[in-house]
Amino acid sequence: MSEIEQAPPGVDITIPSVARMYDYFLGGTDNFEVDRVAGEKIRANMPEAMDTAWANRGFLQRSVRWLAENGIRQFIDVGAGLPTMNNTHDAAQAVAPDARILYVDNDPLVRVHANKLLEGSSGTAFITADFRDPDGLFGHEVARETIDLSRPVGLLVVALTHFVPDEDDPWGLIRRYMDRLVPGSYLALSAATDDRQSERALGTIHEEYSKSTASVHMRSHAEVTRFFDGLELVPPYEGAGRVISYTGEWGAEDPVAADSDGSRWAYCGVARKTA
Repeated sequence: MSEIEQAPPGVDITIPSVARMYDYFLGGTDNFEVDRVAGEKIRANMPEAMDTAWANRGFLQRSVRWLAENGIRQFIDVGAGLPTMNNTHDAAQAVAPDARILYVDNDPLVRVHANKLLEGSSGTAFITADFRDPDGLFGHEVARETIDLSRPVGLLVVALTHFVPDEDDPWGLIRRYMDRLVPGSYLALSAATDDRQSERALGTIHEEYSKSTASVHMRSHAEVTRFFDGLELVPPYEGAGRVISYTGEWGAEDPVAADSDGSRWAYCGVARKTA
């Protein structure tokens, strides 16, 4: 049977998908030839691409666990992407079995896999919604049933904002999300950066993603830090200040060893809403 015949209804495999490319970099199988070809072109000039994906995934897992250990019992994972090992609900419920998780994505393939993944899982739900429409997300019936906005929430925006151009004001969107959450809620966010990266690798990344479902908009240290304006950053590791870090470093027992070339492609942070 051909790949076209195997593609779920509504899934376009004629152009690369950012979710499927990320799955490919993580070593997953929920991708098609068009995604693998784009991924290999990027890897040719960015050999650490898979390390970058796993550093980001590690940040998600460690930050969710930390949030659960610090009392968060409900999570909204926006731009959740395709499932792989140790999903958000696995990490959260390993600490707090009563944790509730709302997965959100606008990719039809994610819905197909999420429905299978979450079948029989307690405290989890999935909705199709766009990050750029906070009102639609919060107003969704399933979101209202899953998340109690009178209690603190962990908002996860991991490897997503770099697919949102400046004209869509991703900083303002983050503020709109956090404005809906009560004090004691947290934001966990990671975003790709072009700080100190090679022009050759950056050129290939921009070229390949421009032909995919979303172009890339990498940002500087200062621009990523802006996402946490008005929030209290959590030190990323013991002995650090209240700053953002590279994805591999956050929550690492040995941040020096975790500071890999792949990790340096994205900044991240976890911050608390205090008022």
